[in-house]
Amino acid sequence: MLSDHDPIVAIATAAGRGGVGVVRVSGRQLVPLMEALCGRTLQARHATYLGFRDADGGVIDQGLALFFPAPHSYTGEQVLELQGHGGPVILQMLVRRCLVLGESMGLRLAEPGEFTRRAFLNDKLDLAQAEAVADLIEASTEAAARSAVHSLSGMFSGAIRELVDAVISLRMLLEATLDFPEEEIEFLQQADARGQIARLLARLDAILDRSRQGALLREGLNVVLAGRPNVGKSSLLNALAQAEVAIVTAIPGTTRDKVMAPIQIEGIRLHIIDTAGLRDTDDEVERIGIKRTWDEIERADVIVNLRDAGEPATPEDEVIAARLPARVPRLTVYNKIDLCAGLPRVDGQHLYLSARSGAGIDLLRAALLNIAGWHSSGESVYLARERHLCALAAARGHLQQAAVFAEQDDRVLELFAEELRLAQEQLNTITGRFGADQLLGEIFSRFCIGK
Repeated sequence: MLSDHDPIVAIATAAGRGGVGVVRVSGRQLVPLMEALCGRTLQARHATYLGFRDADGGVIDQGLALFFPAPHSYTGEQVLELQGHGGPVILQMLVRRCLVLGESMGLRLAEPGEFTRRAFLNDKLDLAQAEAVADLIEASTEAAARSAVHSLSGMFSGAIRELVDAVISLRMLLEATLDFPEEEIEFLQQADARGQIARLLARLDAILDRSRQGALLREGLNVVLAGRPNVGKSSLLNALAQAEVAIVTAIPGTTRDKVMAPIQIEGIRLHIIDTAGLRDTDDEVERIGIKRTWDEIERADVIVNLRDAGEPATPEDEVIAARLPARVPRLTVYNKIDLCAGLPRVDGQHLYLSARSGAGIDLLRAALLNIAGWHSSGESVYLARERHLCALAAARGHLQQAAVFAEQDDRVLELFAEELRLAQEQLNTITGRFGADQLLGEIFSRFCIGK
């Protein structure tokens, strides 16, 4: 059975060939391995250029070796990093040499995310910071990368800890009242419980808002273009992508399968998906494409229901609109205003544009962000995950219930106290102040090897 105390080794750079490759070793007693591999004792936290030696004293590769003594390392254990040439054969030779040298102390290959798991277990990072490491590596936009750096630096965790401390402070006052009922203190009034709960909810709402913004940065949005054939879905995809990614013809049914183009709007990643035109058809291939269109619509985060601005709504348009899932936000877009002397504008949930001329495309970009809930506040956002949002929402529910009890009298103090405890418990799951090994395993298993 694998242990969190086993020394571990892995290639810490991406697979493939490169100028530089890194092999990382972490454990409690690495000095003998370091001396055998490097031929000397390394000065702590200083890069030393030398040859990495094989069993016969020959040189496997030449590069930089760095030694980080515990606890001043990424994992909190002793860490040895070997920075050599980035050829996969050379790196594998270094790993095998490390495994041979460390066999007596149980050195093994690291599991995905195990170095960062060690950092969490040794209090170098909390859970939200550890997840930010993976988010930073996977960031696909500059805005997402900046937000991941903020979370890694502890901004998100700090906000959660401050909120938890405020909940604990109120709980301490409450528990003291429950322990000494003979004092007959009117707790809810004397402690300004109503005011404290209101302030806690306001702080949590601010964190939740910034977390939702961060979740948009991290996950992006799937935007599906849906409508009858020849209303301009492919032209609109090309206009948003600013490239000819979809075939545009006057022949109905040209698009048989989905065509996707990623774009960025204010740092938000959007996957714009062009789909087959929705209509009744005897063409077997087109029917398969239409079925896939409805599958994409069911998975969409936002639906753009495209229509022809130069034509009145057809029965087919109404059938499509009625069948679109009500749970998915939608925007009705009227295209081809250039053919009917129309002007680009927004009218409620209706937007008028020309995909051919580009008039109104900026209005559509802004409308998509608005539907998604994005607003540029100028504040740093937290690159939150779905589990963070669920925990914040659950904590908010418990604080709201506590606020209901606060409106009553002191006979419900036990219920008031329980809601505060449950709120604190939910918030603690974000930073990892609990012992849920199953959740830890799920989180770190998604990391790459060597991290």
